Amino acid sequence: AGAERELRFRPPAEAPVRLFTEPELARYDGQQEGQPIYLAVKGVVFDVTSGKEFYGKGAPYNALVGKDSTRGVAKMSLDPADLTHDITGLTEEELKSLDDIFDNVYKAKYPIVGYTSRRILNEDGSPNLDFKPEDQPHFNIKDEF
Repeated sequence: AGAERELRFRPPAEAPVRLFTEPELARYDGQQEGQPIYLAVKGVVFDVTSGKEFYGKGAPYNALVGKDSTRGVAKMSLDPADLTHDITGLTEEELKSLDDIFDNVYKAKYPIVGYTSRRILNEDGSPNLDFKPEDQPHFNIKDEF
């Protein structure tokens, strides 16, 4: 009975970091009812399902989901050419806007479910030794009980 009780009350193991390839992330584009909606910014994949009215099928920001839309978020653009991870050529103001939105909107409101393969792996497929998981500022251990 003691061993059974110990197993029952053991805290859950920390969920592993989930790695998303571009085709896998594309499956979470808000087009299927009941499917989670994911959006990546700066290589961090957020579950934005709770913001379905903004990101779901036919919603104003649906173009951003199912991909890493870092450039679009930085430029506040829904132009298909801007819906990419590439931040090459962004202005200082756009980069600051990106950081502000990343911290104060996405990290503050939506749970992190993983990372894009581009953030965790180098171009040659080797591990990115500089990878550091993002922490969730709104997470509170009391929420787990």
